[in-house]
Amino acid sequence: MAKKRDVVEAGSGNVFEDLGFADAGERRLKVQLAMRVNELIEDRGLTQVKAAKLFVIPQPHVSELANYKLSRFSSERLMHFITLLDRDVEIVIRPKAADHPQGMVSVSVAP
Repeated sequence: MAKKRDVVEAGSGNVFEDLGFADAGERRLKVQLAMRVNELIEDRGLTQVKAAKLFVIPQPHVSELANYKLSRFSSERLMHFITLLDRDVEIVIRPKAADHPQGMVSVSVAP
């Protein structure tokens, strides 16, 4: 009996793009920012209640953030949370690299 071979396709590096979301870049950015917010909350030893007070949002919203349910959070709001956690947010605009497609947004979130 012949073995069935699975075909493995390499991803683009953005799961949301691979799944066909029109707003793949924004979704990826929000997840990266939320990951950093959650790391900073943990590093500071904040409870969800204390994080909620710092962010001036209800505690259940912090729970949603911790579980990456991000529909209520914009990228700007997540960046604001990062500044409330004593971090600077820097946005750099530079000429497009020759190997980047038109309209590409590249984001990196440093530790």
